[in-house]
Amino acid sequence: MTSLLIFLLGTAFFGWVSRNALLKPRSHGFYRFFAWECILGLVVLNFPMWHTDPFAPHQLVSWLLLLTSPVLAIEAVRLLRKEGQPSTVRADAELYSFEKTSTLVTTGIYRHIRHPMYAALLFLAWGAFLKDASVASVALVAGASAMLLLTALRDEVECGEHFGAAYAEYMKVSKRFIPRVF
Repeated sequence: MTSLLIFLLGTAFFGWVSRNALLKPRSHGFYRFFAWECILGLVVLNFPMWHTDPFAPHQLVSWLLLLTSPVLAIEAVRLLRKEGQPSTVRADAELYSFEKTSTLVTTGIYRHIRHPMYAALLFLAWGAFLKDASVASVALVAGASAMLLLTALRDEVECGEHFGAAYAEYMKVSKRFIPRVF
Protein backbone atom coordinates (compact mmCIF):
# COMPACT_ATOMS: atom_id res chain seq x y z
CA MET A 1 0.00 0.00 0.00
CA THR A 2 2.85 2.42 0.83
CA SER A 3 4.50 1.69 -2.54
CA LEU A 4 1.29 2.49 -4.38
CA LEU A 5 0.87 5.74 -2.45
CA ILE A 6 4.47 6.77 -3.23
CA PHE A 7 3.94 5.95 -6.89
CA LEU A 8 0.69 7.95 -7.04
CA LEU A 9 2.26 10.94 -5.27
CA GLY A 10 5.26 10.78 -7.62
CA THR A 11 2.94 10.57 -10.62
CA ALA A 12 1.01 13.59 -9.38
CA PHE A 13 4.26 15.54 -8.98
CA PHE A 14 5.59 14.57 -12.43
CA GLY A 15 2.18 15.30 -13.95
CA TRP A 16 2.19 18.76 -12.40
CA VAL A 17 5.70 19.70 -13.52
CA SER A 18 4.98 18.23 -16.98
CA ARG A 19 1.52 19.73 -17.40
CA ASN A 20 2.49 22.05 -20.27
CA ALA A 21 4.51 19.38 -22.07
CA LEU A 22 1.70 16.84 -21.75
CA LEU A 23 -0.51 19.25 -23.70
CA LYS A 24 2.02 19.23 -26.54
CA PRO A 25 2.72 15.61 -27.55
CA ARG A 26 5.42 16.65 -30.04
CA SER A 27 7.54 18.24 -27.30
CA HIS A 28 10.49 16.45 -25.73
CA GLY A 29 8.90 16.92 -22.31
CA PHE A 30 5.96 14.74 -23.33
CA TYR A 31 8.22 11.70 -23.70
CA ARG A 32 10.28 12.68 -20.67
CA PHE A 33 7.15 12.40 -18.49
CA PHE A 34 6.74 8.74 -19.47
CA ALA A 35 10.44 8.09 -18.86
CA TRP A 36 10.04 9.57 -15.38
CA GLU A 37 7.04 7.31 -14.77
CA CYS A 38 9.02 4.21 -15.74
CA ILE A 39 11.92 5.27 -13.53
CA LEU A 40 9.56 5.97 -10.63
CA GLY A 41 8.08 2.49 -11.13
CA LEU A 42 11.58 0.97 -11.07
CA VAL A 43 12.58 2.79 -7.90
CA VAL A 44 9.36 1.88 -6.09
CA LEU A 45 9.43 -1.73 -7.31
CA ASN A 46 13.08 -2.39 -6.48
CA PHE A 47 13.50 -0.21 -3.40
CA PRO A 48 13.22 -3.15 -0.96
CA MET A 49 16.36 -4.66 -2.57
CA TRP A 50 18.56 -1.54 -2.49
CA HIS A 51 20.60 -2.68 0.51
CA THR A 52 20.45 -6.44 0.02
CA ASP A 53 23.89 -7.99 -0.53
CA PRO A 54 25.55 -4.53 -0.84
CA PHE A 55 28.90 -5.78 -2.18
CA ALA A 56 27.52 -7.99 -4.94
CA PRO A 57 28.79 -6.94 -8.38
CA HIS A 58 25.34 -5.87 -9.59
CA GLN A 59 24.92 -3.70 -6.47
CA LEU A 60 28.31 -2.03 -6.95
CA VAL A 61 27.55 -1.21 -10.59
CA SER A 62 24.10 -0.03 -9.53
CA TRP A 63 25.52 2.35 -6.95
CA LEU A 64 28.07 3.68 -9.43
CA LEU A 65 25.26 4.50 -11.87
CA LEU A 66 23.04 5.95 -9.14
CA LEU A 67 25.83 8.18 -7.80
CA THR A 68 26.86 9.35 -11.28
CA SER A 69 23.30 10.32 -12.18
CA PRO A 70 22.90 13.41 -9.95
CA VAL A 71 26.43 14.61 -10.74
CA LEU A 72 25.59 14.66 -14.45
CA ALA A 73 22.22 16.32 -13.91
CA ILE A 74 23.53 19.04 -11.61
CA GLU A 75 26.46 19.86 -13.88
CA ALA A 76 24.18 19.96 -16.94
CA VAL A 77 21.75 22.39 -15.33
CA ARG A 78 24.62 24.51 -13.99
CA LEU A 79 26.11 24.84 -17.46
CA LEU A 80 22.76 25.61 -19.08
CA ARG A 81 22.15 28.39 -16.57
CA LYS A 82 25.68 29.79 -16.79
CA GLU A 83 26.64 29.32 -20.45
CA GLY A 84 23.23 28.97 -22.09
CA GLN A 85 22.04 32.41 -21.03
CA PRO A 86 18.39 31.44 -20.51
CA SER A 87 16.06 34.07 -21.85
CA THR A 88 12.37 34.85 -21.96
CA VAL A 89 12.68 35.18 -25.74
CA ARG A 90 11.91 31.47 -25.97
CA ALA A 91 8.28 31.47 -24.98
CA ASP A 92 7.70 27.70 -25.26
CA ALA A 93 5.51 26.98 -22.22
CA GLU A 94 6.61 23.34 -22.10
CA LEU A 95 10.25 24.30 -21.47
CA TYR A 96 11.62 24.84 -17.97
CA SER A 97 13.35 28.18 -17.41
CA PHE A 98 16.87 26.68 -17.57
CA GLU A 99 15.98 25.03 -20.91
CA LYS A 100 15.16 28.34 -22.58
CA THR A 101 18.74 28.94 -23.60
CA SER A 102 19.71 31.66 -26.04
CA THR A 103 23.24 30.28 -26.56
CA LEU A 104 24.16 26.75 -27.59
CA VAL A 105 26.15 25.14 -24.78
CA THR A 106 29.08 23.05 -26.04
CA THR A 107 31.47 23.27 -23.09
CA GLY A 108 32.05 21.02 -20.08
CA ILE A 109 30.09 17.79 -20.23
CA TYR A 110 28.23 19.15 -23.28
CA ARG A 111 31.51 18.99 -25.20
CA HIS A 112 31.21 15.20 -25.08
CA ILE A 113 27.47 14.45 -24.90
CA ARG A 114 24.42 16.37 -26.10
CA HIS A 115 22.03 15.15 -23.44
CA PRO A 116 23.70 14.83 -20.03
CA MET A 117 20.38 15.22 -18.20
CA TYR A 118 18.84 12.36 -20.16
CA ALA A 119 22.04 10.34 -19.66
CA ALA A 120 21.59 11.00 -15.93
CA LEU A 121 18.06 9.63 -16.14
CA LEU A 122 19.31 6.59 -18.07
CA PHE A 123 21.91 5.95 -15.37
CA LEU A 124 19.21 6.33 -12.72
CA ALA A 125 16.93 3.89 -14.53
CA TRP A 126 19.64 1.27 -15.06
CA GLY A 127 20.94 1.74 -11.52
CA ALA A 128 17.47 1.13 -10.11
CA PHE A 129 17.00 -1.83 -12.48
CA LEU A 130 20.21 -3.51 -11.32
CA LYS A 131 18.96 -3.57 -7.74
CA ASP A 132 16.65 -6.46 -8.65
CA ALA A 133 16.19 -7.68 -12.22
CA SER A 134 12.72 -9.13 -12.79
CA VAL A 135 10.28 -9.33 -15.67
CA ALA A 136 8.56 -6.16 -14.46
CA SER A 137 11.82 -4.27 -14.01
CA VAL A 138 13.04 -5.35 -17.47
CA ALA A 139 9.85 -3.91 -18.96
CA LEU A 140 10.23 -0.68 -16.97
CA VAL A 141 13.92 -0.13 -17.80
CA ALA A 142 13.21 -0.86 -21.48
CA GLY A 143 10.32 1.62 -21.39
CA ALA A 144 12.44 4.27 -19.66
CA SER A 145 15.29 3.77 -22.15
CA ALA A 146 12.95 3.98 -25.15
CA MET A 147 11.21 7.08 -23.80
CA LEU A 148 14.55 8.78 -23.09
CA LEU A 149 15.73 8.04 -26.61
CA LEU A 150 12.50 9.55 -27.98
CA THR A 151 12.97 12.51 -25.63
CA ALA A 152 16.48 13.09 -26.95
CA LEU A 153 15.45 12.71 -30.58
CA ARG A 154 12.64 15.21 -30.15
CA ASP A 155 14.91 17.58 -28.23
CA GLU A 156 17.39 17.43 -31.11
CA VAL A 157 14.67 18.51 -33.53
CA GLU A 158 13.72 21.39 -31.24
CA CYS A 159 17.36 22.47 -30.80
CA GLY A 160 17.92 22.21 -34.54
CA GLU A 161 14.97 24.50 -35.14
CA HIS A 162 16.20 26.98 -32.55
CA PHE A 163 19.97 26.95 -33.14
CA GLY A 164 20.04 25.97 -36.83
CA ALA A 165 23.31 25.01 -38.52
CA ALA A 166 25.30 25.45 -35.31
CA TYR A 167 23.36 22.58 -33.72
CA ALA A 168 23.79 20.39 -36.83
CA GLU A 169 27.56 20.91 -36.57
CA TYR A 170 27.49 20.23 -32.83
CA MET A 171 25.70 16.93 -33.45
CA LYS A 172 28.61 15.83 -35.67
CA VAL A 173 31.17 16.21 -32.87
CA SER A 174 29.21 14.97 -29.85
CA LYS A 175 27.49 11.77 -28.83
CA ARG A 176 23.95 11.51 -27.55
CA PHE A 177 24.39 9.90 -24.10
CA ILE A 178 27.80 8.28 -23.59
CA PRO A 179 31.06 9.99 -24.64
CA ARG A 180 32.67 8.35 -27.70
CA VAL A 181 30.09 5.53 -27.64
CA PHE A 182 26.45 6.58 -28.20
